[in-house]
Amino acid sequence: MMEEHEVMAQGDLAFPQVGDRLTGKVVKIEDKQALVDVGYKYEAILPISEVSALHIEKISDVLSVGDEVRVQVKKVNDEKEELVVSKRMVDADEAWARLGAHLERGEAFEAKIFDVVKGGLVADVGLRGFIPASQVSTSFVEDFSDYKGKTLKVKVLELDREQNRVILSHRAVLEEEAETKKSELFERLKPGDIVEGRVARFADFGAFIDLGGADGLVHISELSWDHVAHPSEVLNIGDVVKVKVLRIDPERERISLSLKEAGPSPWERAKEEIKIGEVREGIVRRLASFGAFVELLPGVEGLVHISQLARRRVATPSEVVEPGQVVRVKVLDFIPEEKRVSLSMREVDEAPVRKDARETASEDEKPGGLGVTIGDLVGDDWPDEWK
Repeated sequence: MMEEHEVMAQGDLAFPQVGDRLTGKVVKIEDKQALVDVGYKYEAILPISEVSALHIEKISDVLSVGDEVRVQVKKVNDEKEELVVSKRMVDADEAWARLGAHLERGEAFEAKIFDVVKGGLVADVGLRGFIPASQVSTSFVEDFSDYKGKTLKVKVLELDREQNRVILSHRAVLEEEAETKKSELFERLKPGDIVEGRVARFADFGAFIDLGGADGLVHISELSWDHVAHPSEVLNIGDVVKVKVLRIDPERERISLSLKEAGPSPWERAKEEIKIGEVREGIVRRLASFGAFVELLPGVEGLVHISQLARRRVATPSEVVEPGQVVRVKVLDFIPEEKRVSLSMREVDEAPVRKDARETASEDEKPGGLGVTIGDLVGDDWPDEWK
């Protein structure tokens, strides 16, 4: 422990010289100074101002009796038995060398936050290190008080010994970690994977899910098998959800996700509920030149071919039905493996009732006035020129 002093004492020097560095042990702590046994004939005085590069109220906040310390001699007066030493000077020299190495290698290290000041944080790195507010986090921080006493990983942004300036950044570490996580995520993910993420934010066109390294987008059409006007109808910010990876574009850093496909398919439910030959109620969702698509269950649509829309000849589906209309249909064929349902309105005993999803037409407004068409009266015996 006393090697430095012993070597010195055995050499040409009869007593410590200013600038000598010694190793000693704290033997007493007073209000404004500590006494350090450095192996000399009397104890060295360590003033509170020479304990740390940072302002401290009490020496006991930094040192305890029995602590081993390295100090530098500042003043020697053997006649008055006065030996004044500085721990701060030794710590500072070592800190400049250590921080210079960190800066050169671009490496991160841990630093304890000593205080919160206007404009940022003060870190104890053997010197007074300053973390500007803009370098504390990758997101806006309103209150920095929670950081006091915490240990953060930081990088050196600037060192200026002449100006005694040490600028540090925690944000740089966070950004580097985020890039590493992003790279690992894109390497790991593949289409078809079911992964867990947290709802980060909404847009009118969908929800962004934090996958732990990058955000993926669940387009509004992939949120639910039902119609969704806004993501907030299905999700809440902060929700933890399972999503299916649809597409990955590493170059553009985009990940397309699906919430609805991460769960059971509505066609699995349809297997249990839809039976061939039964008559069901559905909603006309869209029209095509060859027929109308009717939703039987959320996410399950069947086709009413134009030839099955009515008992009469139909030129276009819009002559008989319109989107949003509730109709009764008969299930002609059902192949769930192919997601295909063939339907008929023609074979339903009851004539189709025109009814908008928002309101029901009065009896006089229904086709035929009484809800009966000519086809209901003459059946399939149409004149050849009408077919």
